Amino acid sequence: MSDGSNQLQEWLDGSYAKATGRFPERREAFHRSSGQPLAPVYVGGNGDAAPMPGEHPYTRGIQPTMYRGRLWTMRQYAGQEDAEASNRRYRFLLDQGQTGLSVAFDLPTQIGYDSDAAMAEGEVGKVGVAIDSIEDMRTLFEAIPLDRVTTSMTINSTASILLSLYAAVAEEQGVGKDKIGGTVQNDILKEYIARGTYIYPPGPSMRLITDSFDYCTREVPRWNTISISGYHMREAGCTAAQEIGFTLANAIAYVEAAQAADLAFDDFGPRLSFFFACHSNFLEEVAKFRAARRLWATIARERFGSRNARAQMLRFHTQTGGVTLTAQQPDNNVIRTTLQALAAVLGGTQSLHTNSLDEALGLPSEHAVEIALRTQQVIGYESGVADIIDPLGGSHYIEQTTDALEVEARAYIDQIDALGGAVAAVEQGYQQTEILEAAAQFQREVETEQEMARSGEAAAGASGRVIVGVNRFQTDADPDVEIVRVDPAVRERQIEKLERLRAARDEAAARAALDRVQQVAAGSENLLPVILAAVQSSATLGEISDALRSVWGEYRERIVV
Repeated sequence: MSDGSNQLQEWLDGSYAKATGRFPERREAFHRSSGQPLAPVYVGGNGDAAPMPGEHPYTRGIQPTMYRGRLWTMRQYAGQEDAEASNRRYRFLLDQGQTGLSVAFDLPTQIGYDSDAAMAEGEVGKVGVAIDSIEDMRTLFEAIPLDRVTTSMTINSTASILLSLYAAVAEEQGVGKDKIGGTVQNDILKEYIARGTYIYPPGPSMRLITDSFDYCTREVPRWNTISISGYHMREAGCTAAQEIGFTLANAIAYVEAAQAADLAFDDFGPRLSFFFACHSNFLEEVAKFRAARRLWATIARERFGSRNARAQMLRFHTQTGGVTLTAQQPDNNVIRTTLQALAAVLGGTQSLHTNSLDEALGLPSEHAVEIALRTQQVIGYESGVADIIDPLGGSHYIEQTTDALEVEARAYIDQIDALGGAVAAVEQGYQQTEILEAAAQFQREVETEQEMARSGEAAAGASGRVIVGVNRFQTDADPDVEIVRVDPAVRERQIEKLERLRAARDEAAARAALDRVQQVAAGSENLLPVILAAVQSSATLGEISDALRSVWGEYRERIVV
């Protein structure tokens, strides 16, 4: 190509025309306030041959039309108390224009305990919805057509059980497994690194993941079988480059485990998805997403020999930074979330959750959730940023920062490879130590700024970090925010439901199904069909988890100091 204009015209006549011919854009024309038309994408005229949107390595976006064709999926992560309460919240959000569901589960559900277990006491319904059985799952999605919404479930150790429950309820609605769409997070490595809701040792946990890859490729083709998450590592304190590097290193481990189980990357690769945080360093975050997309496309093609373009595309969900929210002056969190959401959109996210202003104080209120959703809608429908593809592409700073983050992230992947891969590195405490050091450095900067603000002068060589309302610009006023509190009777209600379920079910059938889970766990057969049969027999989540525990045992954390 002789210049950028030729490059643009070739793309317009090729990839772009093909895409718009199949799926028309949201509007017949996009234009400035003066009425002057907007091009889909802008390029320099200096002869640079950067790949265009929808072209490998997808730096500028994975689709040729991006948000001109369809806005990102607007999801609000939600779940509280029991299935009845959470269903009301989901239906409220859908009525307000949310375009996809995102389910938060309580801690017992995440670590494989029913609500009546001793380990569940004090935690039922606190940080998400309690799901013990197929009856809870039916209630959770009552009057929500599972053939018309996609559902993301933030669940890891028990992901295969929750996916089976979802598929069983969809079948009861008359929706076949081949028609449901959504995602289970199913990313156990980051649990060992940063989050902690693991149950089993790494080997069996990786087997559950590869079994889900295999099963869903054949039976649930529209389902994203994993959401490889950098979010929780970022929330634990890692840097932007570490978030990319550690996330993609985990992705490499999952792919290699699947290949060892004789699965072909180009078959399951298109259903891999990713999940990133978006923090407040606006331009760095935009560049982070571009760098991650480019690096994964390169890894897919060069390391795994991919020839399937869809398997090379890094599709990702973004959540604004929970750890950036402050209990002090919580209204400031609306501004933080808006900046972070805008950065995610400019970085090309496929779906987005915006945190609520009150989440540093408790579960989000309905009012706060509505503001968070409206934040996405204003960005999507009023700001104009969705009318141009990768509008910051070509900025010297953005391009150089994209390059730098890719180099830094690759260095982390190389180091993890040298340690034997992500699983071996986790067992040696490498990622955990790196995150602890980054988090400690961040905290030192916050405390340095606080000390400088207190003394009125900067120490020689000191570098502080301002957190508005926390270590600068403080006020004495108490936040005027309604605190949402979980009904303490939720556990008793769950226990009563469990008692009714066990009294009414065919106990022999449930026990036979649980015995079958144990048998298959001890062998090599795919576990998903027998877990699905178990949930359909009204075996509970805790009972299925215990059946697996009896074969595999539990993982004990390596202490990093």
